[in-house]
Amino acid sequence: IAGVIKMVSALQHGVLPRTLHAETPSSHVDWSAGNVRLVQQARDWSAGDRTRRAGVSAFGISGTNAHVIIEEAPTAEPTPAEEPDGLPVLASDVPAWLLSGRSGTALADQADRLREHLIAQPDLRAGDVAWSLATTRSVFDHRAVVLGEDRLSGLASVATGRPAAGVVTGQVPPGGVGRTVFVFPGQGS
Repeated sequence: IAGVIKMVSALQHGVLPRTLHAETPSSHVDWSAGNVRLVQQARDWSAGDRTRRAGVSAFGISGTNAHVIIEEAPTAEPTPAEEPDGLPVLASDVPAWLLSGRSGTALADQADRLREHLIAQPDLRAGDVAWSLATTRSVFDHRAVVLGEDRLSGLASVATGRPAAGVVTGQVPPGGVGRTVFVFPGQGS
């Protein structure tokens, strides 16, 4: 894990760290054949024409061996422009509206209240509503996603409990979604 963190940091900072504890290269390797060298000092490793890659190996005392190849991430896309009101421009013309409630009734009530609010405020932009629903609301066990151009019908569908195109509803299973555990015991079993 430390080797993975070290190589990810090296990619991020563009510096290839020196090889630790290898001041004297092994005499059992013919260093003149091929193009393999130990890095004696930290050196620049900035992005260029070729993709940067690093191999990280781990050899456990019980015989467990692991090797991973880490590659630099692709160049990031430009960040979305901001609209005059400071909200980000969403990439999709049809953003998802996320709804949730502590119970099915609460979910239906939220959908109905949102629908009434949108009828009273017809100038609200779909992207702004999606942003607010996704970033300012709590997430509860009963959930719905409303997609498509006719969102008012979708909200009515959630409020009445009837299925409709562009509406997905569901409930988190009792006991939650489960827990993920990673165990690195260092044993081969």
